[in-house]
Amino acid sequence: MLFSRTFLSLALAAGVLGLASCNKGGGEFKKAKSGFEYKIFKSTGSGKYDAREVAPEGDATYKERLGKVMALNVEYRTGKDSILFNSRKQQQGIPMRIELQEVKTKGGLEEAISLLQPGDSGVFRFNVDTIFAKSFKAPVPPFMKKAGPTMTMFVKVDKVQTREEAMADQQKAMVEMQQKMMAHAKDQLKKDDAVLQDYIKKNNLTAQRDTSGIYYIITQPGTGAKPKQGQTVSVQYKGTLLDGKEFDSSAKGNGGKPIAFPLGVGQVIPGWDKGIALLNKGTKATLLIPSSLAYGQRGAGADIPADAPLRFDVELVDVK
Repeated sequence: MLFSRTFLSLALAAGVLGLASCNKGGGEFKKAKSGFEYKIFKSTGSGKYDAREVAPEGDATYKERLGKVMALNVEYRTGKDSILFNSRKQQQGIPMRIELQEVKTKGGLEEAISLLQPGDSGVFRFNVDTIFAKSFKAPVPPFMKKAGPTMTMFVKVDKVQTREEAMADQQKAMVEMQQKMMAHAKDQLKKDDAVLQDYIKKNNLTAQRDTSGIYYIITQPGTGAKPKQGQTVSVQYKGTLLDGKEFDSSAKGNGGKPIAFPLGVGQVIPGWDKGIALLNKGTKATLLIPSSLAYGQRGAGADIPADAPLRFDVELVDVK
């Protein structure tokens, strides 16, 4: 999949680039005519960068790149320098890709990207109100306002390619990433199993193990039938890390009502699709889920670390 400019909006909904040499210092920011500030650096080899002058009205060579695809890594930071998003981490090392188009909105992320040439690194500083209005088309989230009046974007450009070259590179990278993730998950499953067995022993639990690696403890048996793939299930739940820290629950996230979803079609983590299928309607149980069947090596947000086995206390309320 090639990324259009919409990836920039998607990235903020989630939350180092090899720019260590230009993160601090590196001369004063220049100011574009449209208002944002920038520093552009050109690689000189051996991991070193020199400042590259770009006129405030833009890069005259950008028209030569229109219609091509830029592969790049991106990091966003708040005004207080907290990392909002890092594409290397989120993409497992695969560059993001943008099809370069005519810049129609000045002062936004799209114009900033147009200043960059292959091999460049850039630091861009935006007024937070302006960038949300121009590029994200949304109100500024309260946490961003509290963090200060600016948002900074760090960018490292890998290459600029034709669409065909980019698609071939993307497909190759996805296959390689899938192979690495599968190998990691296989190795991690063994580690998680040892951790879960230790957790069960320390907490004096009587657990059964599914062939997938999920452990489940029935705390109150139900009398209804077990759900089948495709049926809609309603579930009350509380999710915690193994140290007891709660990260989600139907009480907090769904107003106390059970959440409903079709079973076995991938709308929830694999551990839920597999674990809920083990329960009869009306059952209350604890599911201990290895990380490979939860959020894997990416984790989820600030609350669920990478490679974290999870505990869910659930009740299968209904099956339709």
